[in-house]
Amino acid sequence: MLDTNRLKGLGVALATPFLPAYGQDGKPSAEDAGGLDLPAWRRLVRHVLDGGADFLVVLGSTGEGATVLESERGDLMRAAREECRGKPLVLGTGHNSTARAAALAKDAALLGADAILVVIPYYNKPQIAGLEAHYRAVAAAAPDLPIIVYNVPGRTGLNLAPKDLPRLWAIPQVVAVKESSGNLAQIAEIVRTLPPGKHVLSGDDGLSLAEMAVGASGLISVAGNLLPKEFKALVDAALAGRREEAVALNSKLVPLMDAMFLESNPAPLKAALAAAGICGESLRLPLAKVQAATRERVAELVSAWMPAKAGA
Repeated sequence: MLDTNRLKGLGVALATPFLPAYGQDGKPSAEDAGGLDLPAWRRLVRHVLDGGADFLVVLGSTGEGATVLESERGDLMRAAREECRGKPLVLGTGHNSTARAAALAKDAALLGADAILVVIPYYNKPQIAGLEAHYRAVAAAAPDLPIIVYNVPGRTGLNLAPKDLPRLWAIPQVVAVKESSGNLAQIAEIVRTLPPGKHVLSGDDGLSLAEMAVGASGLISVAGNLLPKEFKALVDAALAGRREEAVALNSKLVPLMDAMFLESNPAPLKAALAAAGICGESLRLPLAKVQAATRERVAELVSAWMPAKAGA
C-alpha cells in the first residue's frame, strides 16, 4: 500500500479535456463534447507536474468523472501513468450504487491507481450505517488501495458529520477525508479528533489557507490546474507556518479562486484552460460552456497571471 504521507501537500483535481462533438451537419456542437483529447490531457498533466504538484487526482468532480465512459477511464489512467513521473495517482471511483463503487474500485487497482477518491453516495442520502457498509464494501473490493473519503454536501445532498466519521476511520484503508463542506468549524473538529495516521485535505481552494491553519495536511485544488506553481507555493508556505508569505499568496490568488466558481465547476476552469492554450473548453452534458461574462473574466485573469500563454 502507498505511503499515505505522499497524499499530503498539493494535489490537483485534473480537468478532463474533450474534443468538440460534431453534429449531423458536420459542424462542432455548441455544448456537448466528443471523445477524449489525450494529447491535451498529457499536456495538462505535464503542466501540473512542472508546477510541483505532489499528487494527481483523476476523474474527481473537476474531471467530470460522472460522465466519462468506462472505456475512457483506462485511456486516461494509462496516459497519466506514462506522464506522472512517479507521483501518486488518485482515481475517483465514487458512485451512489455500492456495487458500482466497489466495481470501480476493483478496476482502479487493475489500472494502477495508487489510491482512490470515494465520494459520499449522492442522491440516496444514506444513514451512517449504510455509509459504513458502503465504504467497507469498497475497501474489500480493492484491499491494497488507500481510500480518501470525499465529503462534498453541495453536490451529494448529505454532510458527513464529525460525530459519524469515526465509523469510517475504523476502516483501515480509509486514510484521509477530502473536506469540501465549507464549514470551518466542522473541519476544525475533525482535525481535533483525528486518529493517528489519518489526515484531512482541503477540497476548497478559497478556504484552504484557513483549513491548513487548523490542521489540514494539504489541498486538492481546482485552480491548481491553471497555476500549479503558485498553489504549490501557497500550500508549502501554509504547512511550514510561514504565515505572512501564505497570506500574501492567498490574497493574490483570491480573484482567480472566486472566478473558478462563478458557474458550476469545471466550466469556468475549462474556459481558463482554453484561454491559456492548455486544452479546449468542451464539457460533457449536462454541463454547458460558461456565459460570455464569465469567459471574459477568466480570460482577463489568465492574461494577468499567464501573459505568455494567454490566447495561445
